Amino acid sequence: MKFTLSWLKEHLDTTASVTDIEEALTRVGLEVEGVENPGEKLNGFRVARVLTAERHPQADKLQVLTVDTGEQVLTVVCGAPNARAGLVGVLGTPGAVVPANGMQLKVAAVRGVESNGMMCSTRELELGDDHDGIIELPADAPVGTAFADYADLNDPVFDVSITPNRQDCMGVRGIARDLAAAGLGTLKALNADPVAGEGAGPDVRIEAPEGCPAYYGQTVSGVTNGASPEWMQRRLKAIGQRPISALVDITNYVMIDLGRPLHVYDKAKLSGALVARKAKAGEQVLALNEKTYTLDESITVIADDSGVHDIGGIMGGEDTGVSETTTDVVIECAYFDPEHIARAGQKLNLTSDARTRFERGVDPAFLEDGIAIATRLVLALCGGKASEVTRVGTLPQVGATVGYDPRLAETLGGLAVPAARQVEILESLGFTVQPLDGNGDPVELASGFEAFRITAPSWRRDIDGPADIVEEVIRIEGIDNVPSTPLSRVPGVAKPTATPEQKLERKLRRNAAARGLNEAVTWSFVSDAEAAPFGGGAWTLANPISEDMKVMRPSLLPGLLGAAERNLKRGATSVRLFELGRRYLAEGERVTLGVLLAGAKTPRGWQGGKPQAFTAFDAKAEALALLEAAGAPVANLQVMGEAGDVWHPGQSATLRLGPKTVLAAFGMLHPSVLKAFDLDGDVAAVELYLDALPAKRGGTGFMRTAYTPPALQAVTRDFAFLVPAELAAGDLVRTVKGADKATIVDARLFDVFTGTGVPEGQKSLAIEVTLQPGEKSFTDEELKAVADKVVAAAAKLGAVLRG
Repeated sequence: MKFTLSWLKEHLDTTASVTDIEEALTRVGLEVEGVENPGEKLNGFRVARVLTAERHPQADKLQVLTVDTGEQVLTVVCGAPNARAGLVGVLGTPGAVVPANGMQLKVAAVRGVESNGMMCSTRELELGDDHDGIIELPADAPVGTAFADYADLNDPVFDVSITPNRQDCMGVRGIARDLAAAGLGTLKALNADPVAGEGAGPDVRIEAPEGCPAYYGQTVSGVTNGASPEWMQRRLKAIGQRPISALVDITNYVMIDLGRPLHVYDKAKLSGALVARKAKAGEQVLALNEKTYTLDESITVIADDSGVHDIGGIMGGEDTGVSETTTDVVIECAYFDPEHIARAGQKLNLTSDARTRFERGVDPAFLEDGIAIATRLVLALCGGKASEVTRVGTLPQVGATVGYDPRLAETLGGLAVPAARQVEILESLGFTVQPLDGNGDPVELASGFEAFRITAPSWRRDIDGPADIVEEVIRIEGIDNVPSTPLSRVPGVAKPTATPEQKLERKLRRNAAARGLNEAVTWSFVSDAEAAPFGGGAWTLANPISEDMKVMRPSLLPGLLGAAERNLKRGATSVRLFELGRRYLAEGERVTLGVLLAGAKTPRGWQGGKPQAFTAFDAKAEALALLEAAGAPVANLQVMGEAGDVWHPGQSATLRLGPKTVLAAFGMLHPSVLKAFDLDGDVAAVELYLDALPAKRGGTGFMRTAYTPPALQAVTRDFAFLVPAELAAGDLVRTVKGADKATIVDARLFDVFTGTGVPEGQKSLAIEVTLQPGEKSFTDEELKAVADKVVAAAAKLGAVLRG
């Protein structure tokens, strides 16, 4: 919400400085995003008069001007076609910075003639799009005056963030009301006297009261739709609104000024009565943004006999929009149901200033005043003759009434505010306050009371109970005045409160970061297209933030893939990401750790040559390391296939504890998945399913078991087996390790060979076995016995000791 200081003072009688206003706005809960004075960028530009204009001796399209600045006469070289003696314009003096391009003006020679500044166009000063010539001011403009002062551009613009519950502050008057309540001035009276009209008003009907409960309309005949006055254009431009014509600018001005959206129809383009009804399935309308929208029965529209002319409360239609040839208009001031507006806007993916206000809830009691103010402006700026007002429908009941104990300000809000002061605050905000005695009967304030009966004003639909009244009192009295009171604490050392699940997540985050992975935090919502490669989402939001955030993610990988795509396209050569979060499946939420490796594993170098890409084995290493950090029995895990459709067949697998308990999936992602996310090259990934980890046995503390190294040196023995080609090496390693659990402490694969000397259909697997003696060293007989157990265990898998 933007407004200028002068605009605010149309409603607030105040002498407060910009700084005081800025601080007061923040204090009452209206966050100031920024304050900008457009006049500051015009320092060094002043009103000047051209005394003489002669052709440049070295250039036919340039002129040499002598310019009176009010203090001295300067020579200026100018190429504008309208430069001439006697013209009063705007001169940028040396040292000034041109707003349009940031160029600092200097004294410089132009084709051999010294130029002391520049005569400016409106585009160069960012005051318009005209660049055909320099600015021409009235002949009586005071020469030497700073142009910002002459044009009333020294008018600070406030940018205020309005929370959704403060619909009353979507207009300048609502903000002025809050500032007046905060003691920064007095709220001025609003002139909303009805316009006396002649003749019947427009023919209006309501067939969909659930979407449009009330509709007021008034006809103005014989208007002249030219440009709006300079003061109105200046204010609209200051807040980023483009002036279009007097009639359109009036609707925009009233919307910003009073928070009351309006619409104006060209009466000549209407056919029959205006009807507020539900759209027909497939009905279309060309909106004012020049886009065509297809409607359905849930959307409220304003139509006539020929079709739809307005998406009710959101945007008008192009077909009945006003133009410079418009002579008769119908002014619409209607109330649209906030919920219907919100659903229609989301369905059409259509936003507008009107929708923003209607879906928050405009003041339904302001229809009478709104139509009067709009009609008066049309008559004043465009002329014409007004009809009577047509009033159709029933206004909704507004202004909640709540019982309120003034002691709640202290017990709930933490600040003791005298009851009389609370009454003053609430009445300044438009509330009606009625003191009650113990029996609930009205009494005079001076005779004492125990409670209030408070009625909220029609523009405060957010008031719903005593807590809301406390909020109003505290924010105006000043939340900074609420004393800081520490919470009570039980004596002694605080006990840990983290759950085992939280401890595990912290541990995994530290370990993942220690391994060189960067943590990512992505949205829990993804689009249909992003969820599709992962089997689609089980949960779709009925009221999503946007179409790109519609589905609860079935996997963490879509978010990580999107992050990788953004980073790689911005020049990153290697992306190593992890995220710990929730997947949302049909049976519920699942805690998951996702890892994604993309780009180059190692950069090019004089030893390594070309950059090395990530492989499925890198993903496996990350999976095993993180599972070990999580306390999983890594030594007992089995590597099995069938990771899923999103994974590359033959380059992916799962880690399982038994055939059914899947702890992780790892490997390379399928090319079709990468294509869906616009990624080139190979991408490795991991998903650890933390909810599948077996429960930890024993203590739950942070201490590790004491390190007790063995007293005797370990012994290693190597075994080479011929095995069937289809046998997984992990199965053989696990079998060998379990051959003598008391003696064998480790086994690992160190060689795989196929070729000369190895029969067809077989492969050679070499395994290093580590044996740990206990109280005494092994004898030759004991080592042979262990070796025999290893060979016998391997034979059960079809392995034969290689000769």
